[in-house]
Amino acid sequence: MKINILTLFPEMFTGVLQHSMMKIAQEKEAVDISVINFRDYSSNKHKNVDDYPYGGGAGMVLTAQPIFDAVDHLKEQSKGSPRVILMCPQGERLNQKKAEELAEEDHLIFICGHYEGYDERIREYVVTDEISIGDYVLTGGELAAMVVVDSVVRLLPDVLGNEVSHKKDSFSTGYLEHPQYTRPAEFRGYKVPDVLISGNHKKIEEWRSKESLRRTLQRRPDLIIEEQLSDQQKKWLHELQKETD
Repeated sequence: MKINILTLFPEMFTGVLQHSMMKIAQEKEAVDISVINFRDYSSNKHKNVDDYPYGGGAGMVLTAQPIFDAVDHLKEQSKGSPRVILMCPQGERLNQKKAEELAEEDHLIFICGHYEGYDERIREYVVTDEISIGDYVLTGGELAAMVVVDSVVRLLPDVLGNEVSHKKDSFSTGYLEHPQYTRPAEFRGYKVPDVLISGNHKKIEEWRSKESLRRTLQRRPDLIIEEQLSDQQKKWLHELQKETD
């Protein structure tokens, strides 16, 4: 995968891209990430990238020209049709399904805004996707882009040490992940559930599935769609609901 990030503050990405899974993914050549200052594409002699909004109002608005030209240049270098993603609080809320969808692409271009907003023509004629990471406003799109890039890159083949790791993450199955334990089996009097050290893999999987459902019911009941549950899951759900009555 190729990822281009258009931003006015490239230095913000240095630490994120040089550590942990981002670094591993690039070393394994699973992804090629470049961070580009779109101010370099400004045709203004002062390299300005913002201006006052028509009609008046507070703040400055990013102008269309630098971003149009930057995206055009990146598209010329692309072998296909890249997805152009605008980081915006008005956009579609990021979730695991969206991350999985983007992980199937060959080329992603992220646009990180700043100031009061974007010239609307960027949204209308350049962008293919608008993504938000939550119902709040950040100073710029950089932090949000880091979140989206991380959620996508970790899904690429060979990035995680265990190929099935992400498949059981919270939200990957539609529900929250089951509790996890490691050694020792007893710590300060607190014990690991017996089933996990029983060696009975069928019972372990059943326990994990039920506990995943329990945690989802406790914390995110909105994720549970009973019509989509198996007969066994419906039975567990009714048992869990009785426990809370």
